[in-house]
Formats: sequence, structure tokens, C-alpha cells
Amino acid sequence: MAIPRRDFQRRIGERRYRKLFVLATEGNKTEPEYFDLLQNNHSVIKVHCLKTKEGLAPLALLKKMEHYLKKESLKSSDEAWLVADRDQWDENQLDQLYAWSTTQKNFGFALSNPKFEYWLLLHFEEASGIATSRECSERLKRYLPEYDKGIDARKITVEMIAAAIRRAEQRNNNQHDTWPKETGTTVYRLVRNILHTS
Repeated sequence: MAIPRRDFQRRIGERRYRKLFVLATEGNKTEPEYFDLLQNNHSVIKVHCLKTKEGLAPLALLKKMEHYLKKESLKSSDEAWLVADRDQWDENQLDQLYAWSTTQKNFGFALSNPKFEYWLLLHFEEASGIATSRECSERLKRYLPEYDKGIDARKITVEMIAAAIRRAEQRNNNQHDTWPKETGTTVYRLVRNILHTS
């Protein structure tokens, strides 16, 4: 079953959703498009991706989130997540993002190693043998030949999302680790939280 294009609209002064997910993402196109797939006009959740510059460094991502949270208060049921790629970033920077995510029970850190496209690839296959960003992109183009940092909503189904969650969780051998040091992703934790709320 394909996920239809979804729009969120609410009247001014009226909060129609019961849970808000605020995301600071490293990418400014693919990630917001993907998370937009998970909500609709009748959704009980709202996913709000903060506007960021492409390839924003991890600590700048954290600063963006902290700035937002100073201006806007979250309800205790809301969640704030940092969504980043392993890329070439220094481990110390990523450790700081993880440390931030442990300061509140409704904060989270979702990291994909080597990049977010690895999470997308898990919607189609087991994604074994991926070690680099380039390998990840080349393999994803087998399934999404027109893919260029954008997602065709018609290509992603509810069943595929469930399969990606299962595959990512199975690959996450050390679930108590701070973030995937080897190829893997913890985006499934965020997506699972969104879907369990919907």
C-alpha cells in the first residue's frame, strides 16, 4: 500500500495533533521529504523539520535545536531529535549529540552510518556489504533510478517502512552503544516512535 502525499494544515491557535516531533536534520531535502511521508491531514502527530543548511556540521545542528527549544516549549509528550550522518564527522562531535539526547527522556539522536540513504536502502533490501557513502548511493539507485536527494512518495509503502525498521534493528547488534560505529542506522527508533503514535 503506497503512502499518499500528505499535507498538514491547522487553524491558527488550534493544536489538532497530540504529539509533536521536532527534528534537526543534516539534510534539507531528503530527510524532510521522508518524514513528511509519515503524517497527513488527520494525523495525531506533527513532524516539524527545522530549516537547516545542507551538510550542517553536528554541533551546528545541535545549536539549531537548542535555539528552537529556547523559543518554543515542548510538552512532555513531544519529542526532539537530532538526525545526522556519520560522514567524515569527528567522533567527539557525534558523542556530544548523543550526550545531548540523554539529557531529557523525550530527546533522541538518530544517526546513519555512512549516511541517511542507508536508511532508505533498508526499505528495499538487507543492505549487506555497504561500507562507503558511494556504495550506498549506487545500491539505492537500483531501486530509485531517478533518486537525487529527493523521495518519490509512491515508491515507499507502509510495508517497506516496517521492513526497514526490522532490518535496521537486526543490524543494530549493540543497542546500548551511543551510535552506530559500523554500517548501520538508528533512524528506525525515531520512525518507530512516530508510527506508534500515529
